[in-house]
Amino acid sequence: MIRVLVVDDSPTLRYLIRAILESDPELQVVGEARNGEEAIALCEKLQPDIITMDIRMPRMDGYEAVCRIMAEWPRPILVLTSTQSDIELGVSYKAIEAGAIMVMGKPHGLPGADPEADQLIATVKAMAEVKVVRRHWWLRKETPQPPRRKPRPRAPQGPIRLIAMGASTGGPPALQTILGQLPADLSVPIVVTQHMSPGFIGGLARWLDETTPLRVKVADVGEPLRPGTVYLAPDDRHLLVTQAGLAWLSSSPPVDGHRPSVTALFESVAQSCGAAAVGVLLTGMGDDGARGLKVLHDAGAYTIAQDEATCVVFGMPKEAIALGATEEVLPLEQIAGRLVELVTVTSGTR
Repeated sequence: MIRVLVVDDSPTLRYLIRAILESDPELQVVGEARNGEEAIALCEKLQPDIITMDIRMPRMDGYEAVCRIMAEWPRPILVLTSTQSDIELGVSYKAIEAGAIMVMGKPHGLPGADPEADQLIATVKAMAEVKVVRRHWWLRKETPQPPRRKPRPRAPQGPIRLIAMGASTGGPPALQTILGQLPADLSVPIVVTQHMSPGFIGGLARWLDETTPLRVKVADVGEPLRPGTVYLAPDDRHLLVTQAGLAWLSSSPPVDGHRPSVTALFESVAQSCGAAAVGVLLTGMGDDGARGLKVLHDAGAYTIAQDEATCVVFGMPKEAIALGATEEVLPLEQIAGRLVELVTVTSGTR
């Protein structure tokens, strides 16, 4: 049984979230809190497996509660917010920096009638296995295992012109970790598909833009992809890359169950850039991106998957590894350095 603490100042929403979660026999709501102070007290008393956290609450807001909980009784926290205002989204993503794992929209109905309710159940069940530690880090294993010696992967076949990334559950902090370690003058553009609740991608772009050296924006149709800039797929549109190096947005049917889809992005990059691309598949539920990374790999692109120990959910990378789609499997904290090395070495500047 997965034990959940629900934190929200609205009794109606607490009732709805409880009803949604307890519709699944594997989930049990063990407590409800009306504000951050109550959440801290109940976290210490009840020791839940996972917490759903509202942001805007009286007495103590969700951000402060996340900071306190992650410092004293760390556990997976899922932030739920009902508004896409810049202020509330800014606080929500600050909670990610403090150690929360994901931001989602609050559900409006019951499972089967509201996709966000179904997503809430799936996300809570996936996040319950995550082992968190103090101050914004998580590991599935209590003691990190020493890296195994492996043969040096092959070098890219030529100069790198583009980096493509995909992520789902746990993606926002993973993206911030990677982008935060890349130089502002990176000589290639980066395109990203991150699964998000509708209305939240703009807030993610603003947060990453403010907290990393690179320029980060939601992609516009037909815009040129420029070095040192990160382009995020918008709500409900596939982000694709054209032969001319432009961002293209498509309303074609979902791929691997998603729109935007990581596989759709990777397949377009394979077609437009081939061996001149690097593909990176990060933490996430399901298998979106696995087939696409294999297409990239077969087109000669250099492909990387995040390793299990540093994934919030190992689903997407695991599927890609099983398909033989990866050149390397790396811990999250090593991916940025590898990207810089690949871009620098193949550009002939080193």
